[in-house]
Amino acid sequence: MAGMPDFDDIKLTGRPLIVCDIDEVVLEFVTPFRDFLRSQGHDLLPRSFRLTGNVVLENTGEPVAEGDVKALLEAFFLVQESWQVPAPRAVETLESLARDADLIFLTAMPPRHTAIRRALLDRHDLHYPLLATEDAKGPVIRQLTAQAPVPTAFLDDIARNLHSVRDSVPDCLLIHLMANEGFRRMAPPAGDGVLLAESWDEAEVLIRKHFFGETNSDRR
Repeated sequence: MAGMPDFDDIKLTGRPLIVCDIDEVVLEFVTPFRDFLRSQGHDLLPRSFRLTGNVVLENTGEPVAEGDVKALLEAFFLVQESWQVPAPRAVETLESLARDADLIFLTAMPPRHTAIRRALLDRHDLHYPLLATEDAKGPVIRQLTAQAPVPTAFLDDIARNLHSVRDSVPDCLLIHLMANEGFRRMAPPAGDGVLLAESWDEAEVLIRKHFFGETNSDRR
């Protein structure tokens, strides 16, 4: 277990809190990772909602072993700055939300890659605090809100992360958001208490309604 991430640089203001996963939520992951794999003689086939079994050798179509998938992921994270870009409408929507709420990025990427990811986010004007952990996300958000409970929203593309937060922070708004439409269609239902957003525009509507009771007409 990697333990809790370092909260020393997190400065909350008492406003509502939005916590966002990064890969496939703030930054595109599936499409850039597929393009990276093709540059390495591999491919990613959209056959099911997983990587192992769908990462194949490009010339034979043979699936590669789980250990090789992990090695390819590690190699991708080392060069993520050359491949990953913001998801559609992510930058503009987060800028809008940050006027009224605190924002924190919470990524499941290995913490050793935090500096690379920080540089990538900053390049795209995504200057919000960043936490990296390979442990469950629910306890992290519970600790973030323990000292000064505020309305909280959490966005992720993986059901188990949403369930972890649901178990740890019962009042948190949970939003399933995934940039890649093909893999989103194959994702298993996120379950009770989780709302689906197919875009950042939809996510903003859900967040503002939860925090402020706003509707689209209220913002005209």
